Amino acid sequence: MVDSRLLHEQLSRKVEELWQEELEFLKTMIRFPSLSGKEHRLQLFLADYLTTKLKLQVDRFTPAIQQIEKHPGFSPPKWTYEYSDIVIGTHKGINPSEGKTLIFQGHADVVSAEPATEWDSSPWEPLEKDGRLYGRGSADMKGGIAAMIFAYRAIIECGYVPKNDFMIQVVPDEERTGNGALAALEAGYTADAALIPEPFGLQASVGQVGALWFEISLRTIKKDDYKQTQTNVIEKLHTITSSLMAFERYLNQTRSHLAFSDQDNPIDLNIGKVTAGDFASNEPVHATIEGRVALLPGEQISERKQELLDWIKQETKNDMWFKENPPTIEFYGFHAEGTLSDDTSPLFQELDAAHERVTKTKPTRRTLPSTTDARHFQLYYDIDTICYGPVGGQFHEVNEWVDLNSIKDVTKVYATFLANWCGVEKK
Repeated sequence: MVDSRLLHEQLSRKVEELWQEELEFLKTMIRFPSLSGKEHRLQLFLADYLTTKLKLQVDRFTPAIQQIEKHPGFSPPKWTYEYSDIVIGTHKGINPSEGKTLIFQGHADVVSAEPATEWDSSPWEPLEKDGRLYGRGSADMKGGIAAMIFAYRAIIECGYVPKNDFMIQVVPDEERTGNGALAALEAGYTADAALIPEPFGLQASVGQVGALWFEISLRTIKKDDYKQTQTNVIEKLHTITSSLMAFERYLNQTRSHLAFSDQDNPIDLNIGKVTAGDFASNEPVHATIEGRVALLPGEQISERKQELLDWIKQETKNDMWFKENPPTIEFYGFHAEGTLSDDTSPLFQELDAAHERVTKTKPTRRTLPSTTDARHFQLYYDIDTICYGPVGGQFHEVNEWVDLNSIKDVTKVYATFLANWCGVEKK
């Protein structure tokens, strides 16, 4: 029997010993511009590290759309997964009956760093300053990936191995669909529980909203045999964007959920991209508006789609031009439902104990204003899953950063949590 207090002290010391190496590992990951759809080079690096340094059995493959497109958790992409590898490193337990299986899963992809000129330093060259590390993906979520990898490394370098099966999974396309995580689960890489290192300040999440992506297209040109008429489409964009903002206000005024009472506007609608025109002296006739709208747990994707369609139709019905030129609306990318967690489960209790032992503080909870891959585990595979990771800021914005001391603490929490959940013994 391994003494838990002694084990924790050993793991904590080992994390301290490995800290500079962990920091350099994180900086190396940030230097890979692993935008969604371009995760391949980073995944090759991680697959090699899991094989050579951690001695895990590694599988690497790309999501197969035909195997997941009928799944209720599938989100329809407009892109391929040719350069979007899934990497899974597996340790087979030596005595499975004495522990529980566990997955640590992070996502390799990051969002665009544009406008890169607004960053204080290059988004792809990590900058260490005042206890923070700046760079695209530093918090979301390469800091967490470094923590989960070095937590396992601390265990094996202390001379222990997990008694039960353990996996490190790094998946692609979390930022656009979550299909990478879904493909890994559908391929049979499941466990009793999972942890995802979302960077929300060492607080375990108890709920997250869903997300639906949309694209609204406008066309303002008409042609027949005798004449052609057209209107400047940019002049019509304001009607649609104003309608979308009104839709967001309407949803937050008419929908609520007790778990999200700490958030002022949990149903966020974000207009993320507007495209129109190509030349200063041309009259633009095509435009698109792309965005994302949230869903509370229990709300259905199909219902939110219909609500948005009906809202835009209603908001434009008195405009003669829109009567003759109705916008078209397409839904692609995220089709994600919201989820809730039972924070009294054994998984939460084990993580709470590890958090308290490392940080000497009481664990706290929070809900997430975004969607994560945790939904797949919870909704479709009955796998208890926690999002818990380091402190960070400016996610999806200029000058993203992660707090370095929090990464060290999280690494220690993960190591203690993994050891207690799976059980360990000397090699």
